[in-house]
Amino acid sequence: MAKKDYSQLSKDIVKYVGGSDNVNSLFHCATRLRFKVKDHGKVDKQNLEQLSGVITVIDSGGQIQVVIGNHVADVYEAVIQNTDISQEREQEQDQSSGSGNPLNTFMETISGIFAPVLGAMSGAGMLKSLLILCTTFGWLTADMGTYRILYAAADGVFTFIPVFLAYTAAKKFNANQFVSVGIAAALLYPDLTAAYSAGEALTFLKIPVVLVSYTSSVIPIIISVYVLSKLEKVLKKVVPDICKTFLTPLLSLLIMVPATYLVIGPIADTVGKLLASGYTGLVALNPVIAGGLLGLIWPAAVMFGVHWGFVPIVMNNIAEYGRDTLFVITGPNNMAQAGATLGVFLKTKNKEIKELAGPAALSAVLAGITEPAIYGVTLRFKRPFFIGAVFSGIAGAIVAAAGTGAPTLLGTSLLTLPGYIGVGFVGFLIACAIAYFGAAAVTYFFGYSDDMLPKKKENEKEAVVTTIKKDEEIKTPVSGKVISLSEVKDEAFSGGVLGQGAAVIPDNGEICAPCDGTVTVMYPTGHAVGILSDGGAEILIHIGMDTVSLEGKHFDVRAVQGQKVKAGDVLVVADLDAIRAEGLDITTPVIVTNTEDYLEIRQAAPGNIERGETILNCISK
Repeated sequence: MAKKDYSQLSKDIVKYVGGSDNVNSLFHCATRLRFKVKDHGKVDKQNLEQLSGVITVIDSGGQIQVVIGNHVADVYEAVIQNTDISQEREQEQDQSSGSGNPLNTFMETISGIFAPVLGAMSGAGMLKSLLILCTTFGWLTADMGTYRILYAAADGVFTFIPVFLAYTAAKKFNANQFVSVGIAAALLYPDLTAAYSAGEALTFLKIPVVLVSYTSSVIPIIISVYVLSKLEKVLKKVVPDICKTFLTPLLSLLIMVPATYLVIGPIADTVGKLLASGYTGLVALNPVIAGGLLGLIWPAAVMFGVHWGFVPIVMNNIAEYGRDTLFVITGPNNMAQAGATLGVFLKTKNKEIKELAGPAALSAVLAGITEPAIYGVTLRFKRPFFIGAVFSGIAGAIVAAAGTGAPTLLGTSLLTLPGYIGVGFVGFLIACAIAYFGAAAVTYFFGYSDDMLPKKKENEKEAVVTTIKKDEEIKTPVSGKVISLSEVKDEAFSGGVLGQGAAVIPDNGEICAPCDGTVTVMYPTGHAVGILSDGGAEILIHIGMDTVSLEGKHFDVRAVQGQKVKAGDVLVVADLDAIRAEGLDITTPVIVTNTEDYLEIRQAAPGNIERGETILNCISK
């Protein structure tokens, strides 16, 4: 099967996040593009969410998170290839990131460091679960060469995770990536790991060194790279240019490796142990209540994209205790949301909802990717989302009570179930089954009906089909100069993506109804109006280019959504001079968005036109 082309989608996404100049950094996780932007006011969230291929858009954690689903890596590559956002831009650190909400800054930093590594971690975790399955059924034994090589492939990622995190943290903190990796390599150097295992007493310049295990650790290297980024700024100022190439890395290694062994490592190791023991103690107080609460709130954490911020605790649990319970307790949430989506799929008779819910439910249960299910289905109808959350809480309580754990980072799905074999495995299976089938059944009987679908839109569509029986004339909403859409300096219009039509360079700012009909969309910003004509044409009038960025400034809205209008009624009054002074193009496209319902859309001849004269002829099929 040929790879789908995401070129246009990538360009539209960047356009609606405010253009490449508005992007400080970009990376992606398992399901979403995460933009760090300069000005959130330039982000056109409404148009972003309406793009085909975008599930939803979230402004959270200091990021504009564009949820794509399983094809996010392909869309990310298309963004890099088809826009001005380069790999270099993607690596740049937003210098203002520390000035916002501290919680947002923390979550954005953690996700920025861990998100690029999650694919490798998830793959290694699944490989570990397959090896557990193979040894459980006697297909492989631990002393076999095949097992040992495959186990090295799986466990190597987690053993040497400081090296991976050194690289991503260096990109995040704008430090030298290879010096950062060098520091991580020094922490994992065989001679010193052997010294730790043997309990040797080491000193550095007669200062005692507290040796700790850095394999599978996460906090020490992240803090070390952060300190390195600050040190490098100082060194760049004091080291002569003629010897910066070798002297700056030399001094960086000379200072940071001992500093990490003497100070940063022991302190960070202690913090990690406190986090792990604190979480374990909380669960130990009352596993059922703690597990139930964690499971109940986890769908909200996924919804806002902050769930990966808990990865450091998970990794510390594994390093400290050899197993994790946090992601295990919250794991059945995947099954609960998959089940709720399955309930919608089975209940609905709407073809569009079935086509959306089926793949989303399958993705959640097989791969553990729940964002398409949450944003596309359960959250859309609300009740299935809350049903899923309740069953996630019930399952979390069962898992916590059973004491289930996993020796590696895993996302819960049918394919990863073997990774949970061990203490509490039966309890985990029961919890997943209750979450999946319980959420599916309750959603099917009580959580969804096709009555939840917006009937107004369906009726409008039916009206369009039944009323388009004759040709229709669309009047120009404003006097000015008619130009072809191909001349508009915006690809969404010039390429005909939104439909066929024409554009006017207006002489004045009084924008009027181009036909008798109903105002279907009136943006609060006043920059665009949608009208359904009495003849069935769906008209979009877009006043200027990128004028949504003005947030309503210079626009006086005179009509409201749902209002019946006559041709010539004033819809919006725009201050064209003020808009030009903002550096924006005032060209105003007039588009027939349901072009496919017509045989042809004919444009008036280029040149001057007076308001009320015909600009478009819609020729019926």
